Amino acid sequence: MKIKVLQIGKTNDEYLLKGIDEYSLRIKNYVPFEIETIPYLKNSNSFSTELVKQKEGELILQKIKKEDILILLDENGKTYSSKGFATFLQQQMNAGNKQLIFLIGGAYGFSTDVYERANGKLSLSSMTFSHQIIRIIFIEQLYRGFTIIHHHPYHHE
Repeated sequence: MKIKVLQIGKTNDEYLLKGIDEYSLRIKNYVPFEIETIPYLKNSNSFSTELVKQKEGELILQKIKKEDILILLDENGKTYSSKGFATFLQQQMNAGNKQLIFLIGGAYGFSTDVYERANGKLSLSSMTFSHQIIRIIFIEQLYRGFTIIHHHPYHHE
């Protein structure tokens, strides 16, 4: 199974990029992994929130294949412990899914069409994080999940 993180907008902060790069390299020891970025919309500050979500949604859906499993990082999604998330990852691998995509949306969330296409929603916390910060938090948890699956001593109980 291949895992992709699909995200809206480029990460600009060097400290975030370093962490994302480090954990991405580590994840690749366990599974094919990539991060794909959909650029921010040009002149979006002149658009309504709904129009931004709609236009971003159209760009997102162009990147998703019919057979892909799409999980939205969403504040109303299911929460897991790190071990529970590792179990979820293992279940996805056992199901024989070809590609699992985790979607980090833009500042306004997702369009109705993206919600309808999604196979599930995942929440990392009941707190709100910027869509920039959540990237490193999520990728670290993804790495942690694979270390749990493979009994690597990274995760402590």
